[in-house]
Amino acid sequence: MSKTRPSDAAVEHRRQEILDHVIATGEVRIDDLTTRFGVSLMTMHRDLDDLAERRLLRKLRGKVEAYPATTMESAARFRDTFNQATKDTLGEAAAAHVHSGQTVFVDDSTTLFPLVRRLGRVEDLTVITNSLEAARILGPVKSVEVVLAGGRYHHEYDSCAGPDVLAFLERTHADIAFVSVAAVAVGRLFHPVQDYAALKQAALRTASHNVLVVDNSKFGRTATFAHGDIGDYDLLITDDLTPTEEIEAALNAGTAIEQVECDPEGPEYEI
Repeated sequence: MSKTRPSDAAVEHRRQEILDHVIATGEVRIDDLTTRFGVSLMTMHRDLDDLAERRLLRKLRGKVEAYPATTMESAARFRDTFNQATKDTLGEAAAAHVHSGQTVFVDDSTTLFPLVRRLGRVEDLTVITNSLEAARILGPVKSVEVVLAGGRYHHEYDSCAGPDVLAFLERTHADIAFVSVAAVAVGRLFHPVQDYAALKQAALRTASHNVLVVDNSKFGRTATFAHGDIGDYDLLITDDLTPTEEIEAALNAGTAIEQVECDPEGPEYEI
């Protein structure tokens, strides 16, 4: 009897797990990966070729290695594809906190793009963002007014940051702000680029209610620039795979927590 071919979602989930293991380890022999993930050498090479073509890791003779942490954090292609089903689930949960007539701030984090797509369902919104992709998503939606926070453009993030954006945020007000982060370690928040760390701090002062949306892959990691802690936020929306010690750190900081169960296939959405 022939084996059942795994679904595309299952293959992508395995590739994400492989990538996560390589990032955590730094360098791994390909033979060791086949043993760890219980697949044939041919299947492992297909998985690694796919990840290498997306420039998510380097495939060398008999082994693979991760890119430096700052490269991984700043590569839009990595941010776009990693943990996508989880991001969709988080986006659905976050959208439930948005109501007609509100002014909403969203930053450039790709974790928030599923939320941004769902904002098109809500009537009479004003959305402030520094993300050109968020503006492109919502631009055609007649019920949403988009206010773009312009400044120094960063191609790797497809967004603006720097002094002009900070000054703009000082002059605006949002009913609710949604922000994600590059890394969280025991409640402390980090980003590899100083301008973006400063932007996330400025967003806190812009909104009456601040929501942090973070998938499990961001926890237990650090980057160069700290920008506050989870206690600065009113609500943390995360998934059920987030480490227990990180949930406890948020609770100890006084932050409300909404933990969602992840669907491997992810929810459907439309504008």
